[in-house]
Amino acid sequence: MTGDPQLFMRPPSGPCAASADAYHSPRRRERTLRSAYGNLTGLKPSQRRQLERIYRRRVPPHQIVSAELGTFLCEVSRELERQVGVLVDRRGGIDVVVVGDDHHLELPDLGRLRAGRGRFRGLRLVHTHLRGEPLTRDDLTDLAALRLDLVAAIDATADGRAALVHAAHLLPDNPDGRLWQLLPPQPLAYDALDLDALIRSLEEEFARTTDQAVARDGRPAALLVHVAVGRAAPESEARVAELRELCRTAGLQVVGVITQRRQDPDPRFLLGRGKLEEVVLRAMQLGAEMLIFDPDLSPSQARAISDETELKVIDRTMLILDIFARRARSQDGKIQVELAQLRYTLPRLVEKNTMMSRLTGGIGGRGPGETKLEINRRRARERIQRLEKQIKELGRRRALRRALRGRRRLPIISIVGYTNAGKSTLLNTLTEGDVLVEDKLFATLDPTSRRLRFPREREVILTDTVGFIRDLPEELVKAFRATLEELEDADLLIHLCDVADPDYEAHIAAVEKILTDLGLAQIPRLLCFNKADRLDPAEVAARGRRHDALCICAREAPSTRPLLAGIEERLWREDVPVPDAV
Repeated sequence: MTGDPQLFMRPPSGPCAASADAYHSPRRRERTLRSAYGNLTGLKPSQRRQLERIYRRRVPPHQIVSAELGTFLCEVSRELERQVGVLVDRRGGIDVVVVGDDHHLELPDLGRLRAGRGRFRGLRLVHTHLRGEPLTRDDLTDLAALRLDLVAAIDATADGRAALVHAAHLLPDNPDGRLWQLLPPQPLAYDALDLDALIRSLEEEFARTTDQAVARDGRPAALLVHVAVGRAAPESEARVAELRELCRTAGLQVVGVITQRRQDPDPRFLLGRGKLEEVVLRAMQLGAEMLIFDPDLSPSQARAISDETELKVIDRTMLILDIFARRARSQDGKIQVELAQLRYTLPRLVEKNTMMSRLTGGIGGRGPGETKLEINRRRARERIQRLEKQIKELGRRRALRRALRGRRRLPIISIVGYTNAGKSTLLNTLTEGDVLVEDKLFATLDPTSRRLRFPREREVILTDTVGFIRDLPEELVKAFRATLEELEDADLLIHLCDVADPDYEAHIAAVEKILTDLGLAQIPRLLCFNKADRLDPAEVAARGRRHDALCICAREAPSTRPLLAGIEERLWREDVPVPDAV
């Protein structure tokens, strides 16, 4: 769809050729006049009545604006020396009359969009320009942000006549990545464009794009928005790749990625307002149902962005919390995930509409009572307190179990590392276990312990732990601290790293930072590179020497012999023969 007006030429005859008067409602005189909106300061009563009379007029549905209405708008606009605009519905009725200043027009709140895939607002904006300029950035912003059918500007000459009409409409997804189509300027009397057919065709194309996005594999479609604040390009690419993997784990399909580089984040929207408008329109073009932001949004930023779009808005931490909520199986895991979600959500509980501001007083209540919002916050805080008590009790029970293991004098080895590094696979290989293994992030949330027997009747407790991730959300660290206490009793940590990952060095640094933050830096560690079979052996060996790491393939038991020898050397500090196999 190019929006070429020649594709929608109307036939020269038929009902569309009738004059604008034919579209006047026979009951228009019975309509109650409504007030105009906007900059009405200083207007005379007669001028206000003149603006109110605009509501009586109608426009043929196939026209952008009738000659009669366009001329009248220009006359009124020049008399007031202010821009005057109207929002016209699909039937040609005037929905809103707006008055601005001499260079700008601010539209009122139009409410929610009409339901349906690919639908536009069902309104077109027609307004005057007093300086002979074409469509401005503000005009195109209103077109995109409000998803208007069309926006048009009429040049109002100094003597109040109408000159050229400039118009633009939105575009569906296209190879050039254009967001809108500027139509050639036309005189007010131009009557060859069938606007009704054009809008119907555009909506069909937008709906088709959305349906294709949904039909690809049935998963919800998401548009990723990455704001690189002072980051280098390689680091941004790694974060976007990780965000894609998080979406795959969460069952989402990524339909597009938009990146913006900034020195400092925008305090209101994280990214600039103009870029946000581009994001919203691009999401519409691609049929996205949600926007996923990286880095995380502050509560005020999340609210401000949500006010600008009807799409669901989440950030990286919310996505990770959702993954944890889906994968939690044990009572410990479910409680910890719920606690993390409540801690993250509490500062984001805000009123979404006037219904939530009703008071709930009653007999025996002091004052007007609490608002619905305050009740939600109080209940969330009470729930957080109950969950914290439960976690403390669960932590006490785990401490008893650890004390029992300690009396048996069995060394404890914990496998730590970046998420999806292969920790559960290694545990299964070494202990012939059956822990769940998936090629997804955060497949393991609950610690799993197994016994591992060495020669000379030696045994250890081998524990699999939740995977780490860079910029691990603080809420998750707090909620899972009781679980991570298992690491404090470890005699040795096996730091497992996916050496085949292009960003493996950043993964190593992220894990080391988290261990330091948890106060575990003093525990002996053995760095082990996994998935060595995915790289050239010479490259694997070079990386191993550079980081003083053992190189294995966790799925192949024979390759773990150096790791077993390293464990024995670290734990018992004596020369022992390397086991033939596990």
